[in-house]
Amino acid sequence: MPNASLPRHRYTLTAIALHWLLAVLIIGTFLVGWQMSGMPFSPQRLKLYNWHKWAGSVILALSALRLLWRLFNRPPADLPMSPVQRLAAHATHHLLYLLFFAVPLVGWAYSSAAGFPIVVFGLVPLPDFVPVDKALAAAIKPWHGWLAYSLAVLVVLHVAAALKHHFIDRDGLLHRMVPGRA
Repeated sequence: MPNASLPRHRYTLTAIALHWLLAVLIIGTFLVGWQMSGMPFSPQRLKLYNWHKWAGSVILALSALRLLWRLFNRPPADLPMSPVQRLAAHATHHLLYLLFFAVPLVGWAYSSAAGFPIVVFGLVPLPDFVPVDKALAAAIKPWHGWLAYSLAVLVVLHVAAALKHHFIDRDGLLHRMVPGRA
């Protein structure tokens, strides 16, 4: 039985599962959003918009679950690194969490203001986040894109830092979030 007073060196299985599930959903949703925004109006574009909204709703719910899990389950002890690296790591993680919520919430606000309801999986209607207002929708729409691109940049930085730790520092950081590794 593990000693609770000893620092853990790996994330919990739940944290690992939420991390990778959200990673796949966020990257997939970003790519679908990027693809659909350049398409002409068509049934395919409408289908992608619905999928994008459903995925955003799931990302929002899973992000809330992940945050709750994180609040009640301590992460592994920090690896030795410079104060600047530690500050960058913590700032990046805080910004990632902020954007996990901001991107879908702003998307939901845009969809509501534009008068396009969100019905998750075609079954669960979400309430309007803001009243229908075309001027408000026009003001909100670019923010959803800017926040999504900001999230994409942070994801790339996060992946680059993890790969740097793995291949250059060889400090085992990446193994803490890979399933099935001891």
